[in-house]
Amino acid sequence: MTEFRWPVRVYYEDTDAAGLVYHGNYLKYMERARTEWLRAIGYSQDQLKTGEGVLFVVTQANLRFLKPARFDDRLEVRSILRSAGGASLGFAQSVCDAAGEALCEAEVDVACLDAATMKPRRLPEQIRKELPDAGR
Repeated sequence: MTEFRWPVRVYYEDTDAAGLVYHGNYLKYMERARTEWLRAIGYSQDQLKTGEGVLFVVTQANLRFLKPARFDDRLEVRSILRSAGGASLGFAQSVCDAAGEALCEAEVDVACLDAATMKPRRLPEQIRKELPDAGR
């Protein structure tokens, strides 16, 4: 399995009253990393919607919070494609601190939808060809 890594800096707006990253923002960091993973294999969300007629939506997310991140921390989101079905992708993701220690771990499942009907649709073959071995 190939691990994709995406850097994130914690901004003031990401924190709560205690000065810690608000729990919902970990999902935002992971979403950005999955979007950048798609770019890294040659696809933008916009291109997929207009050119291929597909969208990806989260169907399930299971997060485990281990340690807090704080304002101005440098973080790294790590994403591994753990499965690929006919119309779905499963990711193992983690948000790690500068030392590489996991602060939040997640399993996130996404479905491929037809952009016009919003119904499940098979992954386009050209995307399937670009997936790491674990996704085939």
